[in-house]
Amino acid sequence: MSLPRMLRPTNLDEVPVASGKLDDDAVFVGSEIRSLRNARDITLHDLATSTGLSIGYLSQIERGISSPAVDALHAISRALGVTISWFFKPSDEQSTIERDIVVRAGQRRRLKFNSGITDELLSPNLDRQLELLRCTFAPGATSGDAAYSHRGEETGIVISGRLEVWVGDKHFMLEEGDSFAFESHLPHRYRNPGRTKTVVIWAITPPSY
Repeated sequence: MSLPRMLRPTNLDEVPVASGKLDDDAVFVGSEIRSLRNARDITLHDLATSTGLSIGYLSQIERGISSPAVDALHAISRALGVTISWFFKPSDEQSTIERDIVVRAGQRRRLKFNSGITDELLSPNLDRQLELLRCTFAPGATSGDAAYSHRGEETGIVISGRLEVWVGDKHFMLEEGDSFAFESHLPHRYRNPGRTKTVVIWAITPPSY
């Protein structure tokens, strides 16, 4: 994946796109920010508060009218819970025809958490009604001691290892081949209780990655 060409270090808060045709890189980054923000159910006002950037500027970025400076994109990335690499454009080796439909094994977007969990997005983007993840849990990795909830529903299957799941006041120990489904508004958490890694294919609707 390659760094969009407009992400050059700059001291400017805003880098307007030249008048006329919108810059393809700016449009790509803007659409990815908007999709991720919507998936996380974060308003522009919330994002502005978290980043210290103005609502107007963020709106221009999302529409591809303005290109964010590196420091602005870092602030947006932190607020949305991803690394800046999330906004790298796919390699030109991947054709435009397949980009919104196919995800090649070596071109998955990844998120690594300090807790030992690595999420890979198997869906091409977050613009559809369903997102598909490959979640890898290191031994002992956990989503956290506190349960959390969000909108939607989720389901998954344990491909390898073991997964301990809490949903509401219920507790489950899942083995390889076991699957699950629950409404995401119920408080839930999970962890890998074993000594080997656990791999889970996880589907969530609507996208809230």
